[in-house]
Amino acid sequence: MKFFSPRQLPLTIGMLIAAAVVFFPLVSAAEFSLREPVKNTHGFDNYVWFFTAPDFAKYLGISFGLSVLSALILLVILVPTVIWLNLGGERFRGFVEFISLLPLVIPVVALAIGAQTALPDFAQTNEVILAFMFAVLAMPYSYRTLDTGLRSIPLKTIVEAARGLGAGWFRTITRVVIPVVRSTVTSALFMTLALSLGEFTLTSLLHWDTFTTWVTTMSQSNILGAISLSVFSLIAVFALLLVISIFIRPTSNTVAQEEN
Repeated sequence: MKFFSPRQLPLTIGMLIAAAVVFFPLVSAAEFSLREPVKNTHGFDNYVWFFTAPDFAKYLGISFGLSVLSALILLVILVPTVIWLNLGGERFRGFVEFISLLPLVIPVVALAIGAQTALPDFAQTNEVILAFMFAVLAMPYSYRTLDTGLRSIPLKTIVEAARGLGAGWFRTITRVVIPVVRSTVTSALFMTLALSLGEFTLTSLLHWDTFTTWVTTMSQSNILGAISLSVFSLIAVFALLLVISIFIRPTSNTVAQEEN
């Protein structure tokens, strides 16, 4: 039995090169973070250093809470919007896509300055405003993920069936549509979480302290500890992706299969 056909060989080589580019620097950074020059050996002293830091849990909790809130804000706004676009709002699709692309065009510095000058004082004195800003930055990616997922299912048939059985719009969206595209919604959720957890520029410009700004401050006193923190952050994001993927089950387009 042949594992690789000649046609698959270029793809396999490309995947191996991509894996090497991703994992070799990560493995090198992990090895470097385990070095203990004083003892001339390897150990976990650098990891113990930041795990036992007084503010480690505090800022990690702040960043994770803001990330979850930003993901919820984005899903509450985008899921009904994308459903509406696919049901009867096609003429507004170009406008919505243009709006969703603005965070990629407008520099983060401009967004931060605009927030400082335009937002009322009570919004600028509460770090929750960062969740809304993170949602804006993640909108281009989450919108396209949700739109692609909803286009792949017979949305009109599903909605009409649910509405015909007496379900309201809220129940139709939460109990019928979202379970069908659960993997798509979860992917959009993860993308928002990952972007929010790693956002530094906007947070520092708005003068708030989160895990990313705390890492920058701590790295000035311990270079090996800073590398350990970076490796931990990467592994934590990968672990989060793994945990989320465990709860994702492939959703089959049963209705479409029946129609075919």
